[in-house]
Amino acid sequence: MVTRTDHWLEKLKSTDGRVTDARRAVVDVIVSSPRPLTPVEIFDAARKKHLHLGLVSVYRTLEKLEELRLIQRVHQEQGCQAFLRAGVGHQHLLLCERCGQAVLFDGDDLESLFSRISQQTGFEIKDHWLQVSGVCAECK
Repeated sequence: MVTRTDHWLEKLKSTDGRVTDARRAVVDVIVSSPRPLTPVEIFDAARKKHLHLGLVSVYRTLEKLEELRLIQRVHQEQGCQAFLRAGVGHQHLLLCERCGQAVLFDGDDLESLFSRISQQTGFEIKDHWLQVSGVCAECK
C-alpha cells in the first residue's frame, strides 16, 4: 500500500529527481500533522528524525511541495505563515483558534456571493481562497 508520504516523495522525485533523508523527514512531519506548522516547527520536529537537517532545506522542500500543490499556506494572526497538507479538489480551511486543529471542508455554494461581488465591484473573479477561524467542538 502506498502511503501519502510515499506518494509525495514520488512526486518530488518525478520533478527534480532528488529524494533525500532531509526531504523525507520534512514530508513525514507535514503529512502526520493535524494542524498547520510554521517552517521552524517543521524544522524542530524533522531534526528529531534527521539530525543534520538545515533550515534552508526545510524552506526549499516547502517551496517545492507548494509548487506541486501538496501543501497550502495558512495565514496566522501573529503574521507568521504556516503550512498544511492541501485538500483534495477545491476545499476551504477551518482553523481552531485554541488548539490549532485544521479541518478542510467543501464550499461549492459560493457562486452567488462571487456573482454579487463581481456586479458590485466590476471584478472578474478568477479564483479564491477561504480560511475561517473559530473554536472546535473539543475546545468549546
